[in-house]
Amino acid sequence: MNDFETLRAEVVSDTGKPGDIIQDALVAIRDHLGMEVGYFSEFVDGYSVFRRVDAPGLDHLIKVGDTHPLDNVYCNHILEGRLPELIPDTSLEPIAQAMPITAEIPIGSHVSVPIRMADGSPFGMFCCLSQSAKPSLNERDLATMRVFADIVARQVNTDTAVQRSRDGCRTAIEGVLRDRAYNVLYQPVVDLRSKQTVAYEALCRFAPQPYRAPDQWFRDAVEVGLGIDLEVAVLAKACEALGHLPPLVRLSVNVSPDAILSEHLESTLATVALDRIILEVTEHTRISDYERINDRLAAFRDRGAQIAVDDAGAGYAGLQQIVRLAPEIIKMDMSLTRGIDDDPALRALARAIVSYADETRSTVLAEGIETESELATLLELGVALGQGYYLGRPLPLPDFH
Repeated sequence: MNDFETLRAEVVSDTGKPGDIIQDALVAIRDHLGMEVGYFSEFVDGYSVFRRVDAPGLDHLIKVGDTHPLDNVYCNHILEGRLPELIPDTSLEPIAQAMPITAEIPIGSHVSVPIRMADGSPFGMFCCLSQSAKPSLNERDLATMRVFADIVARQVNTDTAVQRSRDGCRTAIEGVLRDRAYNVLYQPVVDLRSKQTVAYEALCRFAPQPYRAPDQWFRDAVEVGLGIDLEVAVLAKACEALGHLPPLVRLSVNVSPDAILSEHLESTLATVALDRIILEVTEHTRISDYERINDRLAAFRDRGAQIAVDDAGAGYAGLQQIVRLAPEIIKMDMSLTRGIDDDPALRALARAIVSYADETRSTVLAEGIETESELATLLELGVALGQGYYLGRPLPLPDFH
C-alpha cells in the first residue's frame, strides 16, 4: 500500500467510530501536503464561513467561525474557473496577486476543491494553504486532495440529509402541538373477579396521515427536543376525561422519567385530582437517577396518585424499575399474557410476578387479554386486574358508558 492509500484508509476507517470525520480528513491532508493551514468552509449568504480549521500555531490568522465575503477570497474565482484548484505559487496568478487577502495572510500557495451537494450546488470549499510558494505541489497532490474532499462531501450530504429530516420532524411535531392534532382513547382496566371497570388507560392517537404509531411520534419528539412538550400536552387532554368518569374510577396516564423530573408535569397536574390518577412510568428512556425520580413520585403519591410500572417480565430494565420504584400496580407485559393458557413457562413467570406483588402489597395488571381462556388462566394465577380487547377496546370520550 502506497502513502496515499495508507492516508485514505486511516481516515475512511474512522467513519465507523465516534468523532469528526471532516476534521480528521482536514488534519490528514494538511499534514500530507506539508502546508501550514487547512480549512473547510461553508457558503452562507454571500460569505465563506470557516467550519473546520487545522492551523497549528496560527490561530491569529484563522479560526473556526471566521467569515469573509466571497468576493474577497478565492472561492468564486475557483468555482467559475478563473483560478485553478492547484496554485503552487500565487505570484504566478495575476488574479490572486490582485486580491488583498493574498498579501494580508500572506498566501504563497493554495490547494482548494469545491464541496458540492448531491444536486451539484456548491456548499463550500476544502482548502490548504501555505504562506510561501510550494513549487513541488503537483497534480498527484491535487488528486489526493480531491479524494479527501469527496469523503468530506459525502459526510456533508449525509449530515444535511439528517438535519433536513430533523427539521421536517420538528415542523411536524410543532404542527401537532399547535393544532392539537391528536385524539385520546380510553381503554378499560377491569377487576377480573368482579368484572367491574376500575380505571381507564389513556391512549394517544395522532391525526396526521399517513398513520404512524404513537411511539414513533413520541420518539421523534424526544429527538428534536419536544418530547416533554408533546407528552404533557397529551396528558392534559387525557385528564379532560376525569369529569366524565364515575367518582371511583381512576384514569391511568403514561409519563416518562424525563417528564417526571420536569417542572412541566408538576404544573400540568397542579389542579388535577391526583387521587383519581394512576401515573404509569414508561420505559422509553432509561432512568439514571432513581433517587430524584422517587422524590418526585413521592410528592404525587402524597396527593393520592398511584404509580404503575409497565412491561413487567419483558426485560431486566422493567424488573429493575419494579424493584426501585415500588409501584402500587405492576403491569404484566402482553408478551406474557398472549397464549398463557397453553404455555407452562409463561404461567410460571406470571406466578412469580403475582408472588412478588403479594410480598410487596402491590397489584398485578395483565395487559393484552384477548381470549376467554387467557382470562380464566390469569384468574387461576391470582392476577387481579386486566385489560385487552377481550375486556374492552379503546373508546373515545363521548362513548363512555
